[in-house]
Amino acid sequence: MRLKEILSDDIKALVFGDLNVDVLGISYDSRIVQDCYAFFSLPGHNTDGSKYIGEAIKKGSSVIISPSKVDVGSATLVVVEDIFRFMSIFSARFYNYPDRELSVIGITGTNGKTTIAYMIESILSHVGIDCGVIGTINYRHKGAIIEAPNTTPQAPDVYRIMREMLDGRVKHIVMEVSSHALRLGRVYGIDFDIAVFTNLTQDHLDFHKTMDNYFEAKSSLFRSLGTGIKKNRKYAIINIDDKYGKKLAEIDLNAEKKLYSISEKSKADFKAENIDIASSGSKFDLACNGEISKIKIKHFGLHNVYNALAALACTVCCNVNFDKAIEGLNKAKEAPGRLQRVDTGRLGFEILVDYAHTDDALKNVLDAIKKIKHKRLITVFGCGGDRDRTKRPIMGKTAVEMSDFVFVTSDNPRTEDPNLIILDIEAGIKKTYRANYKVVVDRDEAIKEAIMMAGKGDIILLAGKGHETYQVIGLDKIHFSDIDTAEKYIDLRESRKNTSSEPEQEEFNF
Repeated sequence: MRLKEILSDDIKALVFGDLNVDVLGISYDSRIVQDCYAFFSLPGHNTDGSKYIGEAIKKGSSVIISPSKVDVGSATLVVVEDIFRFMSIFSARFYNYPDRELSVIGITGTNGKTTIAYMIESILSHVGIDCGVIGTINYRHKGAIIEAPNTTPQAPDVYRIMREMLDGRVKHIVMEVSSHALRLGRVYGIDFDIAVFTNLTQDHLDFHKTMDNYFEAKSSLFRSLGTGIKKNRKYAIINIDDKYGKKLAEIDLNAEKKLYSISEKSKADFKAENIDIASSGSKFDLACNGEISKIKIKHFGLHNVYNALAALACTVCCNVNFDKAIEGLNKAKEAPGRLQRVDTGRLGFEILVDYAHTDDALKNVLDAIKKIKHKRLITVFGCGGDRDRTKRPIMGKTAVEMSDFVFVTSDNPRTEDPNLIILDIEAGIKKTYRANYKVVVDRDEAIKEAIMMAGKGDIILLAGKGHETYQVIGLDKIHFSDIDTAEKYIDLRESRKNTSSEPEQEEFNF
């Protein structure tokens, strides 16, 4: 494709060089540039793309896109004001608008996106519909799995993946849409058919600064509904038990709103009643269109009842038969790293791994676990570095108030001193005047201590990392898995038990 075929009069850009140059690929990473690639020189927090223009040109880049005029030698330079939004428009045209031939479902909100995506995928699969997923854990379709560096990838990757899925005869795509992606224009111009709003709680304020800005980023997905060229009916599926969901429901949208709730007084389209939550899963009556249906899911916790409502509402809006949708939901498995059980053999206690890394998510998970019969609830958690500091004391307070004992540890400290992160967490803990916690900076050691102290009937929650298989320390990404680490110390505990050298459990005063 020639550059002039991608550009058009409706795009504000200054072009210096040959418009007839070929564009055979798009990249924002100079390491993967090939001959006749368009290279986007993106500004960044830690480094700037302009530093890599020379490398991109050496590797054969024919076009350089930059927010400022720079020396690109014999390559063609395109200067644009909003490079991220332009990158989305450029990618859409290069990949010939795959979203226009797909049914695109976008899920946004602080918590619940991944589980809802898995539930929708299960329902669609049950009725024979191939579904592609672009989400936090991975990007997948028809058995192909791509590692996910971001919840929502950059625009060239989004459009390339959509094109590959469409060419693979996938017609439905479920996409987890992050607030960063919305704010930075990664999904700008995508013609979404359905948008789902889960909830909005404190997170990412290092980036958005205020909750109002955070909400505006999320709500932009819904404001975009009906602004594309597809003329089919659009749907906005909204949790109206959330205060920001109520606010969203009051906004005029070019979409039909479908509301979901568990509140008795609500007039939601999809409402859960008579909720029964156990360790084996959750049951509830679904009130919809004047009828009551019995729902049973493998997921436990009230937050997963909300997730189930959202998934059902979404698939019904995809014209899936209601009864078949319920069958598919009943078969849905837990998403990796979402209250995932670790086999503890005959040790007599349970270990659960969850991705909860916000105050609301941690509260929901702890509340769900506390409803299970247990002796003690032992929580291991930390907070990420170079991220929203304001949630750290809140999470510390939540953890000690809702757990019998807490190990405060590290969770992707990045370029921050993990000891200073923990001091932020302790600031919230100290306000509770509780002493039911211990600081163990090394996460491996913290998990070991939790497993060694656990007794029969106890439950250990390893929170914050979930499916992740790494720790980010400084600028290095080091392999680390909560599940693998737990299994290592389960084996150690069992070996000590088998040799009758099991140490006495450590005593803590609560």
